[in-house]
Amino acid sequence: QVQLVESGGGLVQAGGSLRLSCAASGRTFRNYVVGWFRQAPGKEREFVVAISRSASDTYYADSVKGRFTISRDNAKNTVYLQMNSLKPEDTAVYYCAARMGGFYHNSPYDYWGQGTQVTVSS
Repeated sequence: QVQLVESGGGLVQAGGSLRLSCAASGRTFRNYVVGWFRQAPGKEREFVVAISRSASDTYYADSVKGRFTISRDNAKNTVYLQMNSLKPEDTAVYYCAARMGGFYHNSPYDYWGQGTQVTVSS
């Protein structure tokens, strides 16, 4: 079992930056693949980025590639999402999630945080 808590959301102007944090509990955190998802009002939940257990592999959605960076510090049980050059279309609730399995295996994300709101104004 893993418990996840997101933080760092807020209101920023277009072109600004935010860094989100996903704090996890549990001794087995480093055994989990961690991903970030987001959901805007009236839209389906969409995948943003995922990072492998050792951080040796990452995969970004095209919409955020070159602007967002995921990282993890297993010693601190924390995953980060650095968001630069933010656009109004990035406005959404951002969730972190964790799953077992290999990075290239499409297994379900079993554990989810409560989400943190990111709002980007024009």
